[in-house]
Amino acid sequence: MPEGSFEPTVMFFGLTNSPATFQVRMNDLLRDLVVEGKAVVFIDDVIVITETEEEYDKIVEEVLRRLEENDLFVKPEKCV
Repeated sequence: MPEGSFEPTVMFFGLTNSPATFQVRMNDLLRDLVVEGKAVVFIDDVIVITETEEEYDKIVEEVLRRLEENDLFVKPEKCV
């Protein structure tokens, strides 16, 4: 390409290993929260498990911070 190499900004889920690759990335990003039992990750779904609302808010902020630092994003309208 005249402008340089093409670098995709999103993962192509039509490719064979894309879901597995994304799962590994999410597991690496949130490994400590999963090991502590504070989160469960399945591909692009993250479930936060806490006993108090304050702890829940803290964990959600941490998850969002890590995603942002790694150029991943969420659609707020899909978050429940």
